[in-house]
Amino acid sequence: MKILHSESSTGWGGQEIRTLKEMVALRESGHTVELICPGEARLGQRCSELGFTVHHARMRGGGDMQSMLRIKGLLRRRAFDVLNTHSGHDSLVAGTAGRLARTPLIVRTRHLALPISSLATYTWIPHRVIAVSNYVRRYLISAGVAEKRVHTIYDGINQPQSVAHSTLRSELDLGPDAFIACMVAIMRDKKGHEDLIAAVGPLLETHPNLHVVMAGDGPWFDRIKGIVDGLGLAHRIHLLGFRTDVPNIFRGSDLFVLPTHQEALGQAFIEAMAAGLPVIGTSVDGVPELIDDNVNGLLVPPRDPVALRAALARMIDEPDLRQRLRRESLRITERGFTVGDMANETAMFYRRALSERGHRR
Repeated sequence: MKILHSESSTGWGGQEIRTLKEMVALRESGHTVELICPGEARLGQRCSELGFTVHHARMRGGGDMQSMLRIKGLLRRRAFDVLNTHSGHDSLVAGTAGRLARTPLIVRTRHLALPISSLATYTWIPHRVIAVSNYVRRYLISAGVAEKRVHTIYDGINQPQSVAHSTLRSELDLGPDAFIACMVAIMRDKKGHEDLIAAVGPLLETHPNLHVVMAGDGPWFDRIKGIVDGLGLAHRIHLLGFRTDVPNIFRGSDLFVLPTHQEALGQAFIEAMAAGLPVIGTSVDGVPELIDDNVNGLLVPPRDPVALRAALARMIDEPDLRQRLRRESLRITERGFTVGDMANETAMFYRRALSERGHRR
């Protein structure tokens, strides 16, 4: 198949990471995969580094006729079988271009657990919709998307990178007796960074070896840094910024925590679990599809630092609990949360939808 992905977002987060992994896996399966995005998009930069053909268009809303006509011409000239859109603007601009170009199959992937802003980008424009969790699928159906058009395909991760020795503790000048709770997430609203800071405050006094590591950048980085510095806790709560060595961070940590307020699924949970870390998450949206409370992790209510503090204390004080949860969390990839599973399901979904629409490839 010839597949064109479109993405109007210029940032770098779980949505873009999933799209890139999917593109790589589909290309490795023999499909032709290309991308169209704004020139400054980080996804486009990563794709170029990996040898993908990357086309550029601004896609800044429904009135962007220049981008729409450019994409329409591209779709016709390259005769793509599938156009897969990912964000609001590109779903409107590229999706409409796909309709005008009579592209055989237009798919919208819904990555977020937020209210949708344009129902047309899930009903009128795309022929089919992919949801990244059953929670998202149920929400889309309740919003008016036909049930038969929406299919869940979970995020997948690559085989965890083996790290014999982590450099994290030497980087932070911490010894082997330090207990490190790590959080890997873009720093923005609703990820729960402030909840974690509030939760660990009293624990830092009662557990002198406890340290928190926060990896990630984003629009809230300065805000979170201001809070940590204002509390005088920079020597206990370490802000690493954007990192590409997440396996190294996991290898040097004792547990993973992400007290998110909203999460369609949570790739970071999958990666941490596959790396053998016991995890603490929140009982929101798609997270319970990954974490079974007290079986392969702990779940707490969102926006509840007191409950989060109690869960952290259990993890720190009960090594047997950590070991039991670690054993179960390692089985996450046995449940289908791999890049290979994600790519195979996506390819089958494309083929089935093309066949249902009378196109065979």
